Amino acid sequence: MRVPVITGIGIVSSIGRGREAYWDALSSGVCGIGEISLFDTSGYKGRLGAQVKDFSPDDHFDRKESRRLSRCDMLGTVALQEALRDSGIDLRRIDRTRLAIVIGSGSGGLLSGEQFKKRLYHGQRPKPGLLASFTSSSFTDHIGLATGACGFRATIATACSSSSTAIGMAGEIIRKGIADVVITGGSESLPETTFAGFNSLRAVDEGPCRPFDRDRKGISLGEGAAICIVETAEYAAARGKKAYAEIAGYGLSCDAYHATAPDPDGTGISHAIYLALQSSGTNAAEIGYINAHGTGTLANDAAETRAFKLALGETAHRIPVSSTKSMIGHCLGAAGAKEAAAALLPFVRGVVPPTLRYRNPDPECDLDYVPHPRRTGSIGAVLSTSVAFGGNNTALILKRPS
Repeated sequence: MRVPVITGIGIVSSIGRGREAYWDALSSGVCGIGEISLFDTSGYKGRLGAQVKDFSPDDHFDRKESRRLSRCDMLGTVALQEALRDSGIDLRRIDRTRLAIVIGSGSGGLLSGEQFKKRLYHGQRPKPGLLASFTSSSFTDHIGLATGACGFRATIATACSSSSTAIGMAGEIIRKGIADVVITGGSESLPETTFAGFNSLRAVDEGPCRPFDRDRKGISLGEGAAICIVETAEYAAARGKKAYAEIAGYGLSCDAYHATAPDPDGTGISHAIYLALQSSGTNAAEIGYINAHGTGTLANDAAETRAFKLALGETAHRIPVSSTKSMIGHCLGAAGAKEAAAALLPFVRGVVPPTLRYRNPDPECDLDYVPHPRRTGSIGAVLSTSVAFGGNNTALILKRPS
């Protein structure tokens, strides 16, 4: 039996560069939501976001690459390099037709498209490279060129569930024998178009977001990347490489309810959780932590809470639930991958990350939302959920490797 495990992780985030810095910050309840310098936010009601600060392309790329790659590509590439180093896999020894790539991204190189348009508008000659990395598949294609991967390749663009779906698919690809190694995860930059769109929906909180709190008023947008290297447990053991987690199962569903709002009764989300439990052979009592989508909007947090209770029954009240978006913001297409990496904290640090600024209980949100970092005992399985525009729902179940 081919068991998919995660053996390498790379992170670029607003609270730390690298997986160890990321886990340190999450364990301590560090908030990365603040002022944005990527563009002028003075005309918007909600002005804060979780920007990756002090990121200089010159520290990682030569001038030619910097001109060709979008910010999304660059953030993702830095995470990719760390993940490959961490895994210890020598790509020169791998059959390239057995190396797969599955990446999730929403906005992709939209920031580069904005820069192209601005140069054109101001009578300057646009840089052709800005459009070369404009598509949502740009980062996936760049990974292929950088690694020589010739196997299965896909870009998932299901909005905020993109990269969690990618990780679930990566596990399935390994399990079915389609590839021996999969590069998966997601990357996202923060374009003004996206920022303006969420502001126009009145979905952005003027302060840092407050998931599940009675007084929550919206999201805080973010950016960053998380990349995972997935392989068979057998191959990892043969190399003497310890795995972080097993991708035990996943579930996908669609609300078919509304373009931007989740089905308020939570049935779509709960169905994805049910499918994840079923595919992984897990029962509700085995789940020791839930990393929720937890955007900080009235609709999402209430619907997600109902979904947990529908899918997990009374057990839901005994499971700690937190939203790491309270620290890293909503990273859209990269959110699921960054949150899957956060969901591993009980395995790697023995800590459940907090939901910052959760102070006032909401009668509709009546679970244990972990307002402060919490030490935990041995947890065998965690659940990570993603709830996206269009009604796209993903549930991932990750297990402590045996």
